Amino acid sequence: MKLSEILFDVPDKLVAQYPVDVRDESKLMVVNRKDSSREDKVFKDIVDYFQEGDALVINETKVFPARIFGVKEKTDAQVELLLLRQLEQTMWEVMVKPARKVRVGNRIQITDELGCDVIDNTTSGGRVVRFDYNGVDFFDLISKVGKSPLPPYIKREAEEIDKEKYQTVYASKIGAVAAPTAGLHFTEELLDKLRAKGVKIIPLTLHVGLGTFRPIQVEDLSRHQMDSEYYEVTVEAEEQINEVKKNGGRVIAVGTTTVRALETVATVDNFVKANSGWTDKFIFPPYTFKIVDALITNFHVSGSTLFLLTCAFADKETMINAYEDAIAKEYRFHSYGDAMFIY
Repeated sequence: MKLSEILFDVPDKLVAQYPVDVRDESKLMVVNRKDSSREDKVFKDIVDYFQEGDALVINETKVFPARIFGVKEKTDAQVELLLLRQLEQTMWEVMVKPARKVRVGNRIQITDELGCDVIDNTTSGGRVVRFDYNGVDFFDLISKVGKSPLPPYIKREAEEIDKEKYQTVYASKIGAVAAPTAGLHFTEELLDKLRAKGVKIIPLTLHVGLGTFRPIQVEDLSRHQMDSEYYEVTVEAEEQINEVKKNGGRVIAVGTTTVRALETVATVDNFVKANSGWTDKFIFPPYTFKIVDALITNFHVSGSTLFLLTCAFADKETMINAYEDAIAKEYRFHSYGDAMFIY
């Protein structure tokens, strides 16, 4: 498959700029990948598609306000830093603006308590910085001074509403710079209904990085390199998922990040093995899924790695037709948009 085969246009008016008032009242398109049939529902109807013994696997990653501002010592020039990933305890890979003014050896002061030194350049044009701060938790400091790094297709500054809405209700493991957006549709009440139906809710972690928004720039998809993201699948998750599979239940993944984590730890006999580390797994057609039986996802950017994963899970024609239908019916697209359930 070539990049040009999966490009399409989404009208600007359909790119959601704000979340819906109630998480589980967004639209839901249900896609049967066996016959390519579709149904139009409301997200809370998703309970009807679960059976006792199924597993809902969620990504517990928590977004932190990774966009911070400081001044360069001696010149007092303003600098914006976007924290991408933690390399060591105090060392981070960051993107900086304006990049041309930030060089190795520069000192940037964010607050009286927090500053950093630029110690290296990265191949992607970013910087490696080492933070120093006064004896408090780093993320506590960042939460006071940082802003949420909303996706580039949301054409506004982060607002107070985003602190709650650009976060899943089950977010607990801090470390993501972007939300696992398929999970934004769930409420505590909806999760309780699934539990009452006999569905196991199984958490894992994959800290979403900005690479999720990075466009593919090569026609030959096999040449695209994914950014590495940290993941963790615990022994408890391994045992629960494998038990569900052995008993004939389905593994239903919430979002492409959950899929990538599960398929990263898949064994040759189609079970999972607990592990943690960095994954750059790129899933695109053709691909044989070992773990995931059904997928909850949002409507993605044209030509993105996220859309390609859905094409691998269903097929290209089914997904293109579903997206054309969604555009015609004015579904809302991208992070704050509506959802799709593919089974």
